[in-house]
Amino acid sequence: MNSPCTVSLDFRPDFSHPSAPQCAGRSLIAAIAQDAASGEVLMLGWMDEEAWNATLSTGEAHYFSRSRAKLWHKGERSGNVQKVRAIRLDCDADAVVLEVEQVGGAACHEGYRSCFFRRAELAPCAETGICCPRVFDPATVYQQGK
Repeated sequence: MNSPCTVSLDFRPDFSHPSAPQCAGRSLIAAIAQDAASGEVLMLGWMDEEAWNATLSTGEAHYFSRSRAKLWHKGERSGNVQKVRAIRLDCDADAVVLEVEQVGGAACHEGYRSCFFRRAELAPCAETGICCPRVFDPATVYQQGK
């Protein structure tokens, strides 16, 4: 998916499922962004049908922002866009994995490469820590507020 593309009509999430999570009157599906080269999980977002269609039409990841209740083009403010290389649809059609090229090196709004930057080891001892680098200072990038 280096550029906008058309996928088969049967390759589509089920936005009409009665138990789909809802926000602002929209049905949502879970969307996991994964680094296409390394397999690293970068973030979990939510997509509504508009975000799905925008992702397919632009080749860049779009999500539904639950906090702002609107379409969100990932990286619209930071420049850290996600170029979608492939999409995986799960067996129930209620979740997707976006295999992406993370432009700018950071997926997390807190400046880390991954939103999953906190890690706890359960064995042999419950050690916690930061497991990926901070790529940018969010106070500088988002100085206009959230």
